[in-house]
Amino acid sequence: MSEAVEQIKNRIAGAAARSGRTASDVELVAVSKTHPVEAIRDAQECGLTIFGESKFQEARAKITESPSRARWHFIGHLQSNKVRAALPLFELFHGVDSLDLAATMNRIASELGLFPRVLLEVNMAGESSKFGFNSGELPEKIESLLELDRLQIEGLMTIPPYADNPEHSRPFFVGLRELRDRLATECDVRLDTLSMGMSGDFEVAIEEGATIVRIGTAIFGARSYKQK
Repeated sequence: MSEAVEQIKNRIAGAAARSGRTASDVELVAVSKTHPVEAIRDAQECGLTIFGESKFQEARAKITESPSRARWHFIGHLQSNKVRAALPLFELFHGVDSLDLAATMNRIASELGLFPRVLLEVNMAGESSKFGFNSGELPEKIESLLELDRLQIEGLMTIPPYADNPEHSRPFFVGLRELRDRLATECDVRLDTLSMGMSGDFEVAIEEGATIVRIGTAIFGARSYKQK
């Protein structure tokens, strides 16, 4: 694993340089979903500190068993009935994908005395199989989202359609960056974070402005899903 992590860090640095930035401008989230706690410990020994999970039940068990220095991001769709238990566990929620979910998180955060950091997920391709705000509707809803006083909205996140060629993802990354810039200008708000790019296309994402990349299989290997 150490060799894979080193290669990824070098590739991040190269892509950041091509976009006029440095590797320190890009945060690496190691996507550990479906992988055991032992793999997370190995990744920590390789210098990784932030781990991404998309299933709450699985994540809660891992958080309990993992070393306390691990930091956790929730990168999937968060069900409303899991919000209360999830809010104290994760330092950043990547997938706030509707106004209803945001309002629920805001209400429960107020009850718990928390100020969760969140990203708004945008379904740039309009895929019916994915969650997220439509890129056309988000400008209409951003004011309502910004009125939720407990949520710290730090930026946007997207998952482009799967493609073998990472260049096919570039237009969606460009679109997210341009949407962010438009919202930031029109609403006079800072949206510094762009979470975009995974194992197959993270270099292109960084070239287009990603500040967080979510990398799983390139670190941990292929995922092993349990048979139903």
